[in-house]
Order: sequence, then structure tokens, then C-alpha cells
Amino acid sequence: MVALSIVAAMAWSLTPWYGLSFNMSTSLPGTLYFIRKGPCRPHLGDTIAFRWHGGATYPAGLTFIKHVVGLPGDVVYVIGRDVWVNQTYIGYAKPLSLAGMALFPTSAGVIPPDHYFVTTPNPNSLDSRYAVAGTVPQSAIVGEAYEVF
Repeated sequence: MVALSIVAAMAWSLTPWYGLSFNMSTSLPGTLYFIRKGPCRPHLGDTIAFRWHGGATYPAGLTFIKHVVGLPGDVVYVIGRDVWVNQTYIGYAKPLSLAGMALFPTSAGVIPPDHYFVTTPNPNSLDSRYAVAGTVPQSAIVGEAYEVF
């Protein structure tokens, strides 16, 4: 496992256009993702890699991989802890993380320009349903992500 991690780190750092990223959580089904680095304008349903801003139990700069479910100008609705983007139900914002940290739902409103609402199918995912995560700014996007296995 250590050797595989080293190879992945080398692959990530050796090319400015492509990289590999391991999914170390259960938030997405895949274990290894191919990243096509560079500017991209995500569409609904795209999977993106982005740099985490820091917060919760994760340090700033960590690469997260999530699905885009909301675009700039889309409307986020929050009723209690249930979250929607436009008329699509996104999920329930749990009150506590798996580590026992208090979590608060995101705010209702319009997704700002150059920001994206991201999530995964896993109800335990730390994603845009939560205020601590928020939306992902265009400047934090590393590139498009594709599941390898």
C-alpha cells in the first residue's frame, strides 16, 4: 500500500496535465480516480477534484472528489435539515459527523457565480449540504475526475 501511495504521489506531481488520486473514504464507490488537471467549467453530473479549503477534521489543500449537482445561478433550498438544489432533493444534512463534530446545514440562496454545489451518493459525505463545506469556487477546482476502479 505504501508503494502504491508513493507511485500515486509521483504520478500526481510529475505531470501538469494528468494525475491519480485515491479515494480514502466511502463517499464515492471508486478507489482510484484519474484526474485531468486544468481549467474546466463543470456541468451537472460531472465529477470534479478540488482542493479542500480546510475545516472539519481535514487540513487545507487535501484533494476532494465529488459530483456536481448545482451550478452558478441555481437555487438552494433548505427546510429544516433537508437540502434541495432547484427542485432536486439532495439529501439530509446530519446534525453530527461520524467523528461527533456538530454539523450545520448550508444556507438557502442562489449559488454564486463561479461556484458549484457538490455532493456524493453517500449520506455520510462531507459536502455542500453543510455550512463547513459550502460551495466549491472555480479557483479550487483541480480538474475533472474519472473513476478507474
